[in-house]
Amino acid sequence: QVQLVESGGGSVQAGGSLRLSCAASGSTYIPSYMGWFRQVPGKEREGVAVITCNGALAGTTFYGDSAKGRFTISRDNAKNTVDLQMNDLTPDDTGMYYCVYRIDYGLAQLDPRRYNVWGQGTQVTVSS
Repeated sequence: QVQLVESGGGSVQAGGSLRLSCAASGSTYIPSYMGWFRQVPGKEREGVAVITCNGALAGTTFYGDSAKGRFTISRDNAKNTVDLQMNDLTPDDTGMYYCVYRIDYGLAQLDPRRYNVWGQGTQVTVSS
């Protein structure tokens, strides 16, 4: 069974940066997609960034509107990790960030309903 462990969350002031990392274990297969979702209390989970891990389109990235231009997702297949570099953070980026894993090659890469493997989450807090 695949397990995801996130790290790198914390508190930062607006304008600062954080780097999140997720390590996958428990599978010998390379997933089709890995990525990051965000949730704040009272709101639905929001797709932040996803990267294609395997196949002819490996390396293709997908970003939520709030992440475009500020966040960068990257993947190391050899280490089975995915990182999220977050720059120019704002208080609106505050939330619990979850790593996700998916083995099918369907569309809707930023739809949380398409992912059945989730990490435990890491908290990001951005103060003004």
